[in-house]
Order: sequence, then structure tokens, then C-alpha cells
Amino acid sequence: MTNRLAIILGLILIIAITVDVMMYGSEHVIFLGKKLFELIEWIAFWR
Repeated sequence: MTNRLAIILGLILIIAITVDVMMYGSEHVIFLGKKLFELIEWIAFWR
């Protein structure tokens, strides 16, 4: 992955999260963050 592509993907992700929070609030973003943290711990266990 090139630096240019990484920056573009990062900006798209930040814009998508910003629009989502502005339209629907931040409750589900917090929920998804907690589930992502659990997934990372589960994957680390199997490593």
C-alpha cells in the first residue's frame, strides 16, 4: 500500500465516521469500538 492510498483511505474513513456521528449520534460508534476491542483480544488469544 502506498502512502497516497493510505492517506486517501484514512480520509474516507474519518469522513464516513464524522458524517455518521453527525446524523445518528455516537452511541453505536462506542458499541462498535467495544466489540472491535473484544475481537482484537480474541484474536490475540489465538495467536
